[in-house]
Amino acid sequence: MNTPNTAADANRGGCPVHPGLAPVALSGPRFHTDPQRLYADMRREHGSVVAVELPGGVPAWLVIGYRELHQVTSDPELFPRDVGLWNQWPNIPEDWPLLPMVGTPQPSIYFTAGAEHRRHLAMVEPALDAVDPFQLRRACEELADRLIDGFCGTGEADLVADFAVPMPVLALARILGFPDEDGPSLAWAMKVLADGGADAHIGFVRLGEHMQHMLATKQQWRGDDVVSRMLDYPAPFTDEEYTLDLTAVVAAGYLPTSDWIGNSVRLMLTDDRFAAAFGGGRHSIAQAMNEVLWEDTPTQILAGRWAARDTRLGDKAVRAGDMLLLGLAAANADPHIRQHVADTVEPVYSGNSAHFAFSYGEYRCPFPAQQIAEIIARTSIEVLLDRLPDIDLAVPAEALVRRPSPFLRGMTTLPVRFTPVTAVGGIP
Repeated sequence: MNTPNTAADANRGGCPVHPGLAPVALSGPRFHTDPQRLYADMRREHGSVVAVELPGGVPAWLVIGYRELHQVTSDPELFPRDVGLWNQWPNIPEDWPLLPMVGTPQPSIYFTAGAEHRRHLAMVEPALDAVDPFQLRRACEELADRLIDGFCGTGEADLVADFAVPMPVLALARILGFPDEDGPSLAWAMKVLADGGADAHIGFVRLGEHMQHMLATKQQWRGDDVVSRMLDYPAPFTDEEYTLDLTAVVAAGYLPTSDWIGNSVRLMLTDDRFAAAFGGGRHSIAQAMNEVLWEDTPTQILAGRWAARDTRLGDKAVRAGDMLLLGLAAANADPHIRQHVADTVEPVYSGNSAHFAFSYGEYRCPFPAQQIAEIIARTSIEVLLDRLPDIDLAVPAEALVRRPSPFLRGMTTLPVRFTPVTAVGGIP
């Protein structure tokens, strides 16, 4: 793909590799087996800013230091989320599988910067903020009951495929205004898009088609939903802008919430500290969910930021147009902020939300979206443990497999067993 850009022309063919150090390949099994040890090795060998190479030989910087990540996310002028600045465009093929994750210059809330980004945010954020948290919680309770009814009589289930995957997409469909029957297709499209494999572009196209159809429907018949409120916003937006903003909202909200559910349940099933949750201990559920945001955050690496000019970050010389990947999980584990918890049994960050799970700064996940994700995830887990209080892993904990992605950290399966119970009926 050849996107004309002044910064790109000035840096054509450049590679942000620190002299004397080969770039670290941002792929491989260590990302889904022992990422924290991988990040510790990176930090020891390369420092807080690491020259990395994405599949296809694409160079970037991975920011793994807490202070450095705070610097990047706090300075939208020096490090804007403006993919048009990227100095590697001449080297990026149109079918590069990570392109849907990294992005292309487009008029959406996720891939615009400065005043244009704020224009989109002013339309999207109030539409999300108007979601009634009590209605959302009731809807999530009903949807969770419906999903659990589908397997509660068998005594066994895969909590990823049967629960954590469909639950967020059904809940998001409710608040956005999508029909429930669109859920499976939406879930597939977003999963393959995020995995960055051969079907990533197909998933991106499929997701866009869903958004276009929903937009056309809501332009004819409004409702009490996010899409309708976006359309009612007084400032003008094009159909393309609405579609891209909806795509960004759904893609950013679905898999991270799904993995937040799966990772939290996995933690509670494998750590005795959370046994109280299975007796109705709501505080234990909240603690587990917050610990996951620190230790096992669903979004491990986030793309990206692009340097607006030559600068230094940590001990590295970053050039105009270089891409910086946000190492959210690595920054959360930075020993500079974790020394005080190294020898404690109960981590003192319980209840501490100074993590980077939702990023930070101007381009962070909007606060209403964070609240929506928390309601969906927490309500789902509460209903699950209420209905199936003796749930247990059906395989050894070490046999659980992570999604093969350096970007998102979730389980591929979570097989469990429990005493069969009677369905409660759910919703029609």
